[in-house]
Amino acid sequence: MKNFYFFALASLGEGLSGSDRIFIELARNWGKKFPVNIFVWEEGRMMCDRQELEYSLAEYEKPVGIKLHLSNMKKWYRMGFLVCYFARVFEGIRLGLTLDLKNDPETYTYSTNDFWMDIFPAVLLKLRFKKITWISSFYLAAPNPFIGFNETGKAYYRLPNIKLILYWFQQIPTYWLTRFLSDYVFVTSEPDRKRFPKQNSKSKVIVVKGGVRLKHLKRWRKKNPSVPRKYVAVFQGRFHPQKGVLELIDIWKKVVRSLPEAKLAMIGDGELMDKVKLKIDEYKLQKNIKLFGFMYDGPEKYMVFAQSKIVVHPAVYDSGGMAAAEAMALGLPCVGFDLKAFETYYPQGMLKVESGNIDAFAEAIIRLNQNATLFAKYRRDAVDLIMNHWSWIKKSDEILKCLL
Repeated sequence: MKNFYFFALASLGEGLSGSDRIFIELARNWGKKFPVNIFVWEEGRMMCDRQELEYSLAEYEKPVGIKLHLSNMKKWYRMGFLVCYFARVFEGIRLGLTLDLKNDPETYTYSTNDFWMDIFPAVLLKLRFKKITWISSFYLAAPNPFIGFNETGKAYYRLPNIKLILYWFQQIPTYWLTRFLSDYVFVTSEPDRKRFPKQNSKSKVIVVKGGVRLKHLKRWRKKNPSVPRKYVAVFQGRFHPQKGVLELIDIWKKVVRSLPEAKLAMIGDGELMDKVKLKIDEYKLQKNIKLFGFMYDGPEKYMVFAQSKIVVHPAVYDSGGMAAAEAMALGLPCVGFDLKAFETYYPQGMLKVESGNIDAFAEAIIRLNQNATLFAKYRRDAVDLIMNHWSWIKKSDEILKCLL
């Protein structure tokens, strides 16, 4: 019997990162067939509970093989982010040194992201038990800290902030450990295959693009076939420099010049929330932009999507990005910057503009809103893409077949 051990000690906060979404949906599906053990701390446990990981959803049978193992880290969390970070790193090391996996060739460990607390236990277990299979994940290469989150092709050098330096520094050892010791690597973009030549030569780099709960969405749409539109566009994602949220406020300012009543719905939260609010006030866009904060999967979020005409995905640096896919499944065409990863992620259904060109981005929104023929084409392409290629059930099964 195959056994899976997921390390997810890095999960933090109310939101749901791409790596969190991936491991939760893989566990939800793989747990139907095999035992899945997931190592989390209090924040990760609450996140899994919010996603109903151990319970049945309308789309899934009850996953019978999932077990969450809780590490008590809350006392360290009260001492601040850095203390809690390294406490979780040491907890990961402890797990790597004490778990007894009995050198079983049918045992798989999975580091759900590339942070130390989830990489180190997998590395230690791989060194202790040679026969186990380690699945690592490398979803986003840390940017050059002197350039930052920028994929325009223009190098605007600047003084890096501490967070960006730490992000870049912590990824150096995890990247090389993954490159030399892992058996499989999960990435989210085709270009990232070349970062892992050993695994790639053996066809063991697996591109995980993400997915959508299609049956869940179809059922909701069947109950709500006609919803009046309130918003010209909707955004969903972390309020983070990588996601282009500040650029989106600049873009919307330009949209409003041509469409004074145009409204934007923004779903999400994060470190840039205060700056987003300040910029909205500065541009006097309070009547044009509505902030919803983080929203869980379900009817309330789907209603906001359905009330919108277009989904915007203004990421300025990304290896993929699944945040727009749910809205596209509900018939919203997308507008995004022409990032390299989007060539394979969104080959259709996304109207792409030159990276970093906010004027072109605003013009694309206006064109889609006013040109019925163009809108119908991108709407049709978006639905076809997501419905045919983005089912989490299908993707989970495909990935599992690559591993077994």
